[in-house]
Amino acid sequence: MIGRISTVLVSALVATSAWASTCQQSLPDSLKKVGETRLSVVFWDVYDAHLYTDTGNYDWEQRDKQQKALLLNYLRDIKAADLVETTGEEWQDLGLKHEQQQQWLEQLNTIWPDIKEGDCLLLRENDQGYAEFYQADKLLGTIENKTFTDQFLAIWLSPDSRFKSERQELVGEKQ
Repeated sequence: MIGRISTVLVSALVATSAWASTCQQSLPDSLKKVGETRLSVVFWDVYDAHLYTDTGNYDWEQRDKQQKALLLNYLRDIKAADLVETTGEEWQDLGLKHEQQQQWLEQLNTIWPDIKEGDCLLLRENDQGYAEFYQADKLLGTIENKTFTDQFLAIWLSPDSRFKSERQELVGEKQ
């Protein structure tokens, strides 16, 4: 019995360390964690989110001066089309508009894969302010528009975000 418990514990530790390395492989060493949160909707845990910046702090007013990365570790299966649709809905709820939004959503539909429980997606802002999307160490695609990056990250980081408590945890305002 003790042997089985030890095997289960070792397996859990190996799985946890494998997740950490898989999910964070594409993070540059220069980025420091700001905060993290879990998004749960009704009874379902959707994802764990982790925010990183070059300073380890986040300031909405100074966001254009900070390099950022947002790591999402999904806790359930989600179709890419549902992620894209939700992105559009969140932009609408935030009152964010841009003439290229529909084009961006179409790009996301080609970039993002269907998500399986345990998958991670990383948005890493590059030196030009463009959004690079990664799954593990694989670059899925880049949207070369600074406004897209700002509007996409606003879903989580805007003071007007729908999930206020989670936003506060993510930006380090609440432990």
